[in-house]
Amino acid sequence: MAGKVTVVGAGFYGSTTAQRIAEYNIVDTVVLTDILEGKPEGLALDLNQSRSIEGFETKVIGQTTTIDGQGYEAIAGSDVVVITAGLPRKPGMSRMDLIETNAKIVRGVAENVAKHAPDAVIIVVSNPLDEMTALTQIATQFPKNRVMGQAGMLDTARFTHFVAEELNVPVASVKTLTLGSHGDTMVPVPSRCTVDGKPLSDFLSAEKIEELVVRTRNGGAEVVALLKTGSAYYAPSAAAARMAKAVIEDSGAVMPVCAWVDGEYGIEGVYLGVEAEIGKVGIRRVVETDLTASELESLKAAAVAVREKQADVKDL
Repeated sequence: MAGKVTVVGAGFYGSTTAQRIAEYNIVDTVVLTDILEGKPEGLALDLNQSRSIEGFETKVIGQTTTIDGQGYEAIAGSDVVVITAGLPRKPGMSRMDLIETNAKIVRGVAENVAKHAPDAVIIVVSNPLDEMTALTQIATQFPKNRVMGQAGMLDTARFTHFVAEELNVPVASVKTLTLGSHGDTMVPVPSRCTVDGKPLSDFLSAEKIEELVVRTRNGGAEVVALLKTGSAYYAPSAAAARMAKAVIEDSGAVMPVCAWVDGEYGIEGVYLGVEAEIGKVGIRRVVETDLTASELESLKAAAVAVREKQADVKDL
């Protein structure tokens, strides 16, 4: 076993991601950092004490960092860095409401990652997701294949759950797909959704599918409104951890992620939710899937909307 994964930000999302990756038992070390003094060290101690019960050997290291970059030497040699830093949403807030605050935080983190872990693959989960992924690539100057965002895995998981609940079938029998952005221009792909290999449209009306699509698009806000403080982290951390696992294992798994698209689907130069093959280089390639004309039109519209917002972040 070799390898090192860093999770930046020891909130619920970050600490749960660190736990999942440690419990996979596929790397030597997981580093958990935070600017709250002692918090990552305390969580690491707690996680390490669970190793004999859960049967994993991965060591968890907690490290307090400062805004001026102290403590980041602990991440040296990381193969993967998951950036969860930033403020979560409050009820009634959109992901875009976080952009200026989180841009400053994410830019600072990205610059420190570039300095101390220059060969890492970065998985961004901070909101607004598409914009923060673009900003991370700009701030690190990493090759675009080594910076990706976690969105499609989560949105697809939510869509799958809603379909399985609606039809009262096992989640394992349901396959769904969402592309586009993480937010208003999310593009669910009903033509690629199946239940036991049969088209979803055999089971649900177009109206019902659209209802589940809308619920998926608002999936994060639904959780935020119920929790009242903080936002979702069990499903998001599962998604980020699976992406990290695909990198560490160089598996070539195809997953919906926020990746740099440059020519695929006739779309140029934007970070966008697409299916991609993931390995130790990050994004090996974007996988173009068959879309209906209207799905492709929606994806192109999402690209336009996201590109405009990503153009703004370089100055934040």
